[in-house]
Amino acid sequence: MTPIIQTVTEGQTYWWCACGKSANQPFCDGSHTGTAIEPRPWQATRTGKVAFCTCKRTATPPLCDGTHTQLAKE
Repeated sequence: MTPIIQTVTEGQTYWWCACGKSANQPFCDGSHTGTAIEPRPWQATRTGKVAFCTCKRTATPPLCDGTHTQLAKE
């Protein structure tokens, strides 16, 4: 899995999908309903492009930290 690059707007809150079930990755579409996993809010501190994690194992959610490159080697 690779990160999804999105353009974000300063001050806007984005709801990152933490369960991996959303059809609207990297954002929540409510597919987590009935699970113990909740989406994670994230507010953009500047306007520009960011890399959202899709492997869901980042240490810096919701942003990609490169963990997916190690998962491919396991």
